Amino acid sequence: MTIAVYTAGESCQQCKLTQRVMTAVGIRFDTIDLTDDANAAARDYVTGDLGYSRAPVVVVDEHDQWAGFQPDAIARLAASLHAQPVAAVGTTDLSGGVT
Repeated sequence: MTIAVYTAGESCQQCKLTQRVMTAVGIRFDTIDLTDDANAAARDYVTGDLGYSRAPVVVVDEHDQWAGFQPDAIARLAASLHAQPVAAVGTTDLSGGVT
């Protein structure tokens, strides 16, 4: 699963908070800076296709997305990701190692 965090650049405090909390709870994500002209297609996707007008925009999949710093949504996402069956990511032995 690829999670995308669309940001409004370095000055966006809600973007920084979202990224910081997602990292702290172990959520991997790609960051796309919407202020970079090279990301014009991503900006059109976020504002046109998805209809968001504020950042950050977190897109988990086509049905799970939000805008702004949303600690509850991050916690919900972390819980769902960490609730994945162990067999889906490897087999854990009793000593804590992954085989």
